[in-house]
Amino acid sequence: MRRKTSVSRYLLLCVGVAMLAGCAGTEEKKEKTDTYLQLGIRYMNMNRLELAKENLEKALANDANNAAVHNALAYLFEKIEKFPEAEAHYKKALQIAPDDLGAQNNYGRFLCDHGDTRQGMGLLSKAMGNLLNDRQWLAVTNAGLCELKDGQNSRAKAYFKEALLLKPDYSPALLEMQKICYQNREYWPAKSYLQRYLASGVPHTAQSLWYGMQTERALGNIGLAQEYKNLLLEKFPLSDEAKKAEPVQ
Repeated sequence: MRRKTSVSRYLLLCVGVAMLAGCAGTEEKKEKTDTYLQLGIRYMNMNRLELAKENLEKALANDANNAAVHNALAYLFEKIEKFPEAEAHYKKALQIAPDDLGAQNNYGRFLCDHGDTRQGMGLLSKAMGNLLNDRQWLAVTNAGLCELKDGQNSRAKAYFKEALLLKPDYSPALLEMQKICYQNREYWPAKSYLQRYLASGVPHTAQSLWYGMQTERALGNIGLAQEYKNLLLEKFPLSDEAKKAEPVQ
């Protein structure tokens, strides 16, 4: 009887050691995947896309069933205009984790950008409606951009306003509101949105300078309109906005 007990304890000990070894290996694999993933995202943000791709592919090789890795790779392939590869990785991310908010938001935007606004809005609606989403303004803004592509300017404006209620300094939504207000000949609100956009700390884009120039010209502020034009020609001389900039009068 004593012999049996001792064997039983030995077997339990072996199982315990094996489980610990397995847990350690799993944790090490996860840490390595996360390291490559974060490096890939960091390099992508720095626009060092070759290094980003290299690290994200290492993350994928380490864990082919990681939804975040597929989502990041999909976004990278978008940036380098390899759209079939991007879509394949977005689909894989959602196959692995159907409720992944990042993948829902990114793939929804991707579909809208490529003409499938119905399916795109479906995914964005899921991301917007998830109460666990602490960055809802991203999906809400993308929904506004999707509505713009469908010519639904009033709906788009409502989405951008909602995004700004959630995050008042969110620059993409501020810029879209500036453009919509200018197009609706609401020049003072357009000026206000531009000021909020600049106060958020982001640099001018060719679009913000062009709409700023047009808005100030409409308000009769010729000197300020000329300043915007000069900045546009200096910072973005090859942009479409610079090419269509007319003399300020």
